[in-house]
Amino acid sequence: MKRWLAFAPLVVLALLAVVFVTKSLRRDPHVQSMALVGKPLPDLMLPSLEDAKPQPLRAVAKGPVLINVYASWCPPCVEEAPALVELKASGVPIVGVAYKDTPDKTRAFLARYGDGFTAHLDDADGRAGLELGVTGPPETFAVNARGIIVGKHIGVLTPQDARDLMRKAAH
Repeated sequence: MKRWLAFAPLVVLALLAVVFVTKSLRRDPHVQSMALVGKPLPDLMLPSLEDAKPQPLRAVAKGPVLINVYASWCPPCVEEAPALVELKASGVPIVGVAYKDTPDKTRAFLARYGDGFTAHLDDADGRAGLELGVTGPPETFAVNARGIIVGKHIGVLTPQDARDLMRKAAH
């Protein structure tokens, strides 16, 4: 009988693991991350990459506009860079927010992979990303003329994704 008691904690731990895995498989990862869609853009002050002067995100990101959160250390951000350059060339306004990065590394990234942004902001400490609900770069937000976040794309942005987001932002 005492031998069974020694195994009881392992049985309980195994059952908890099964419950955790089952719940995780049923959870929609986009539900929490879409929390700001339909809400105003947070009132954030971020330094400009050009001169480190704090800028209000709401003023820089006057819609319709896309806000792209990216980082130099992010492989998917490298993958999406050519699409952003193409979008900028076609007139799509995109505010770049460098997430948890240094200005020097961000500038090197833009020089190497292309600059697809009409404005550059720096979120070195990740606070803006936290307020925006960023789970990891790249993430792109669509903001309409009233300053409301009307869409969000998680992952590499394609030109079609950008057109879909801009369509939402224009209405």
